Amino acid sequence: MFIDEIHRFNKLQQDALLPFVEDGTVILIGATTENPYFEVNKALISRSMIFKLEPLTTEDIFKVLKMSLEREDGLKSFQVKVEDETLQKIAEVSSGDVRTALNGLEVAVLTTKVESDGYVHITNEIAKDCIRKRKAIFDKNGDSHYDNISAFIKSMRGSDPDAAVFYLARALNGGEDPVFLARRMVILAAEDVGMANPNALVLATSAMQAVTMVGMPEARIILSEAAVYLATSKKSNASYLAINKALEDVANKDTGEIPMHIRNAPAEGMEQFGYGDGYKYPHDYPGHVVEQQYLPDKMLGTKYYIKDDTV
Repeated sequence: MFIDEIHRFNKLQQDALLPFVEDGTVILIGATTENPYFEVNKALISRSMIFKLEPLTTEDIFKVLKMSLEREDGLKSFQVKVEDETLQKIAEVSSGDVRTALNGLEVAVLTTKVESDGYVHITNEIAKDCIRKRKAIFDKNGDSHYDNISAFIKSMRGSDPDAAVFYLARALNGGEDPVFLARRMVILAAEDVGMANPNALVLATSAMQAVTMVGMPEARIILSEAAVYLATSKKSNASYLAINKALEDVANKDTGEIPMHIRNAPAEGMEQFGYGDGYKYPHDYPGHVVEQQYLPDKMLGTKYYIKDDTV
């Protein structure tokens, strides 16, 4: 049984196939343009072999276009003259989809007048008008969405502004929500730039607000500026590591009680039980700093924020 676009079956429909696959009644072959690990039931996945079909290369598509001009059941009867350079351009903008390339070439042939020499001459300009604008393979609700946003974030984290702008452009070209992209940069500013450049969080937040107010297409400029700034900034994840370690301790350890001298005493009479007793107000001391205990007794000596050499 061959099922095309198997991801269109809902979970219950996929479940209905399972007993017949298990007892051998059917040999199931499913095809999908989505990531099967997201869209197909785990039970079916566990009983299947997964094959990923790669897009055709530009060279593959170029060969198919050449063949279409030479075949009797293709475009041979139209007496087409076209340079290899033009066919190469058609192949390049087809994003690995041979149908897009063939359709573009066919439209070019059918809409171009025959010249006095009896041939249809296809130029770069004619081909450009007849093939759809190149669209990066990008599904903003699917697998490529996650791959692209991962690459975008990792490029900024890795201090590569060119790659960051490339993946930003790829996302915008694919219809990604610009506000979503701006939010991701706010997160990166705190997680990866952090205390190495605290102003990055201010800039990223301002960029998100500006993108919300301005909208596309001008928002692309704001996003690009923020992405380049974050990519070229010094990096520190010390604050990120600090809160993660503290959360782990709070969730999994007996961390003890808050010291009495730094507790709040909002109601009269609480001082007699030690609330706030002995607290040293830092501004009363030289340099506005005074040594006193802040961590609970059980957590004394614990270090969460470890300053690195970029701060």
